[in-house]
Amino acid sequence: MKKTTKVPKQELAGSLADFLCFAVYSTNLAFGRAYKRLFDELGITYPQYATLIALNEAGEQTVGALGDKLFLESSTLTPLLKRLEAAGYVTRRRDPADERQVRVSLTSEGKAIFEQAFCGRESVIEATGLDPETFVRLQRDLITLRDNLLAASDK
Repeated sequence: MKKTTKVPKQELAGSLADFLCFAVYSTNLAFGRAYKRLFDELGITYPQYATLIALNEAGEQTVGALGDKLFLESSTLTPLLKRLEAAGYVTRRRDPADERQVRVSLTSEGKAIFEQAFCGRESVIEATGLDPETFVRLQRDLITLRDNLLAASDK
């Protein structure tokens, strides 16, 4: 059983800066700004970068599995994949065993762009100002927070 801590109501919402959801949201925007120069140079967006990471990590996969991994709906993922395909970074093909499924994989050009973007992330990690231990702990804590929120929303 999870131990919960009650936070006094007056500490929960004094101002916008006091909202955890706003802190996460605005941090996401700050990450976008930190990555902007790199992604502009490479001609990709953050969602495209995350897609390249997921494809590099697991190799060929279905659009559905990729969407689950990225927390994206098909209506958002399909146009993103079409743009990556037009750029020559991914291939999409119908699964011969199940024509209803579309399988996606990185091309050699996609792998090269992924590697360039992946190497460029070091400057963003450095920009966080966090020591490696704190960085890893924060990342784990955010994943736990996300998973808890998702689990609570599924009830």
